[in-house]
Amino acid sequence: MSTSTPQAGGSGGSAAPSGADRRRWAGLFFVALGVAAIIVDATIVNVAVPSIIDDLGITGSEAQWVQEAYTLVFAAFLLMFGRLADRWGRRRIFVIGVVVFMAASVWCALAGSGAELIAARLAQGLGGAMMLPTSLSLINANFRGKDRALAFAIWGSTIGGAAALGPLLGGWLTTEFSWRWAFGINIPIGIVVLAGTWIFMRESRDTHAQRGVDVVGAVLSVVAVGLLVFGLIEGRVYGWWAMVGGDSVAGIPWPWSISPVPVAFAGAAIAAGVFVWVEAARNRAAKPVLLDLKLLGIRSFRNGNIAAGIVSLGEFGLLFALPLWLQNVLGYSAFDTGKILLALALGSFVASGFGAALTRARGPVLVVRLGIVLEIVGVLGIGLIAAPDVSVWPVVAFLFVYGLGVGLATAQLTGVVLHDVPVEASGQGSGIQSTTRQIGSALGIAVLGTVLFTALGQQLNSALEQVPGLPAALREETVSGVVTTAGSIIPSLAENPATAPIAAAAGEALSTATGWAAYVAAGFLVLGLLASFSLGHPTAAISASAATGPEAGVG
Repeated sequence: MSTSTPQAGGSGGSAAPSGADRRRWAGLFFVALGVAAIIVDATIVNVAVPSIIDDLGITGSEAQWVQEAYTLVFAAFLLMFGRLADRWGRRRIFVIGVVVFMAASVWCALAGSGAELIAARLAQGLGGAMMLPTSLSLINANFRGKDRALAFAIWGSTIGGAAALGPLLGGWLTTEFSWRWAFGINIPIGIVVLAGTWIFMRESRDTHAQRGVDVVGAVLSVVAVGLLVFGLIEGRVYGWWAMVGGDSVAGIPWPWSISPVPVAFAGAAIAAGVFVWVEAARNRAAKPVLLDLKLLGIRSFRNGNIAAGIVSLGEFGLLFALPLWLQNVLGYSAFDTGKILLALALGSFVASGFGAALTRARGPVLVVRLGIVLEIVGVLGIGLIAAPDVSVWPVVAFLFVYGLGVGLATAQLTGVVLHDVPVEASGQGSGIQSTTRQIGSALGIAVLGTVLFTALGQQLNSALEQVPGLPAALREETVSGVVTTAGSIIPSLAENPATAPIAAAAGEALSTATGWAAYVAAGFLVLGLLASFSLGHPTAAISASAATGPEAGVG
């Protein structure tokens, strides 16, 4: 129970699987189900946002924070829990995370206000942060060679598929029951995951781990990420430099003329700089660290994380914008929106079917690049066709292509990043890899949300300036109402003949804004594609992928 040595039978040979080997694969199923739950919860809210806005009366900025609160805490604590899992037991931390996640889901389902829902989402993110890195480190500790490559492929396909199944499940629950059931569904899933993981997944830990916890590093990482995401989300609300929109921030008096946004950015930069300095000093002193700088000496780990972080900026941020456009402009229900986004999941599952064979034949790096190219094609296509009168079928087609890319890139990029990480550092390596991706995802949602709402306001304001006889005050009030509600008032404006022209202009503006968000996402993916060329020759890892023994350590 206390060793991190992999079980026998994990070499990926041709011998018949032992009972212990079958238990490993059964354990992987339940761990993957747990990962699916936390990824679904990161996306399930997308289609429920309009209903949450109407029910709780929250603003567009608060709606972003319902999304970001989860992702923010998720990203901020991944490093810490990945490190603790190495020392205290990977299965133990995973199981505790499932319990926290379930309890927070109940809180979300019962929330009576936007502030309470955001607080509950913060707690959910904490549970998710315990689960994701430990799921990867459990795979890293329990599988070897070809088995590990297959296990990572299953894990990666789970993420891609769950990211798209979330909107479908959330749409069905929101349409047929209530948005609150989008969180309540986590309870039965969590119970199954708890039982299966405890019964089938072997415990593992690093028996040589240093005592102590890097509390200072954990606090600094939380502060840096939190301030950065706050600035990106609230820039359009409080102003990017000069203070606008009142004299308080989240109910706290703000007496200065400068916006809190540049202050937050400066604070994030300072906290990040101090974090790097503290970690370097603790590494030199051989003290317990949140970030083991020796891992950055592993070329595949270092360059793979850079590529993964950039790709994550563009991968899932667009899923915040699409449901708003599909429901508020094209008029689809939450459930119909989920069915449309199911095309992404189908693409991901199809990719998982031939991705492993393609990897064996051509190498994981080439598969990663192919996946990113497909993602770029899908996202750019959505941006080009976004219009108030577009047919749904081109949207479905481009989402399917996008899903193919996610299914290929996500699984293989994860395998590339962790390929050479020693087993005893698997929790920390998984935590760093997961943190990189989640910070990228959080920043992607923040940036694309900012692009969406800024473009929406500018486009609608320009359109309404052309309406003869429309008072400036009414124009500003209308623009503010559409942006604040994230477009949720467009359908009601369309129902009134007197405001139908305004609704048409708003629909056109939200379509244009969705297109711009897609272009920005595609730009991030192009940067990720360029970063993938630092991973080396596309076929260089074929032999390593087929290795049956433990991988090399740092080099």
